[in-house]
Amino acid sequence: MTRTDPLDVPRPGARVHFGVFFQGVNHWTVWSDPASGSQIDPANFRKVAQTAERGLFDAFFLGEGLRLREVDGRIHELDVAGRPDAVTQLAALAAVTDRIGLVSTSNTTFNEPADLARRLSGLDLLSAGRAGWNVVTTDNAWTGANFRRGGYLDHADRYRRAEEFLTVARALWDGWADEWADGTVSGAADAPAWAAPDAVRRVRHQGPQFDVDLAPTLPRSPQGHPVIFQAGDSGEGRDFAARNADVIFSAHGNDFDDALAFAEDVRRRLRAAGRPEDDLRILPGTEIILGATEEEALEKKHWIRLQQVTPATALGVAGLLWGLDLSGRDADGPLPKEDPVVAENDGSFGARRVADPRAVVAEWREKAEANGWSLRETVIHLGPQRGHVGTPAGLADRFAHWVRHGAVDGFNVTPYLIPDGLDDIVNLLVPALQERGVYPDRYTGTTLREHLGLRAPLTRRAG
Repeated sequence: MTRTDPLDVPRPGARVHFGVFFQGVNHWTVWSDPASGSQIDPANFRKVAQTAERGLFDAFFLGEGLRLREVDGRIHELDVAGRPDAVTQLAALAAVTDRIGLVSTSNTTFNEPADLARRLSGLDLLSAGRAGWNVVTTDNAWTGANFRRGGYLDHADRYRRAEEFLTVARALWDGWADEWADGTVSGAADAPAWAAPDAVRRVRHQGPQFDVDLAPTLPRSPQGHPVIFQAGDSGEGRDFAARNADVIFSAHGNDFDDALAFAEDVRRRLRAAGRPEDDLRILPGTEIILGATEEEALEKKHWIRLQQVTPATALGVAGLLWGLDLSGRDADGPLPKEDPVVAENDGSFGARRVADPRAVVAEWREKAEANGWSLRETVIHLGPQRGHVGTPAGLADRFAHWVRHGAVDGFNVTPYLIPDGLDDIVNLLVPALQERGVYPDRYTGTTLREHLGLRAPLTRRAG
């Protein structure tokens, strides 16, 4: 899989795209450091977005939480209470930024297309064509309990609903005739012009999930539609992205061969869906840790991991693996002697169980014993791994190689510190990338679609 010929560069003109993900519930944010700021203060959202825009990032992403997350019926200690609705927050950021895209993670399981499509269209208009929608599905019964339908959907049904949802949303966004899309014809913007025959096409849709009959009330933005993002990694999720998305997120951002295999699989699915293989941008999520030297970067990584995987976090991560409440145990002591409890995920948890906990626990025990690791050290070394660590020059060379060889189109960066976690990336890494000709030195467009080098929305293309 690895290409070793330095002259074999499939995409010599490729450039690195960056987004930033302002996370919610997670243990990757360093919460305990004195420099860690509030996760709900509007000033911190503004600082991150404006820093990213100074660094010519394509987009600023927000997650969605319809209620506080739970683990085994208890509120997750690392969730965030008091964060505004994503679309509302991004609309506020539209007023204090000029170019950066604004992407809302909004789920299709517990929203309705007539409402969400209009809110996203409003964000797109307010930002002059900078809106994006990260289309996600939700399988949590603890969320569904708050909605009239209740419960949760099976995995396959979630994507069927998502596809029909997106079909309705796009019909609503396409409801304005082209000559009326900006609200003016021959300079006329008065009431009679808006009400002219055929200016707005009524959307009538009857399907398994939705029954919609209404006339769209908002015109299109300069980019036509909000840019569609998708993050599913299953076969169904990848197929959904190949049929519908402009950008796909992934967890395949640490190892080059793994990232390239994912990218080639996605391109195969794009071709099967009748789309050009360069029609979808691939942006794995990642953490970036920089140091003046490789040794300094590794020391910084060690400090960050200790801050991220606190004793309480280590016990929580291990508890999900063992299926046991490990609170009160010594995180800096040995691994639990008990065998893991294997229980089927019934949708009631805010975090999923491991598919084969016995095999994972056996591996953890073997490696912990061989290396003399405590439970906490084992979680740090063998728990979820992510990120790139190195000098600005070293990572710039690495990222240039990745994009030029088609493994990724860039990265969705998750800062480990809010609000200043992007400063080193913008001040040190971005200039190193620019020196190598793989990063822009200015925004060349005004819309998110232009930043990402995307074609027109799928339903707006000739033929």
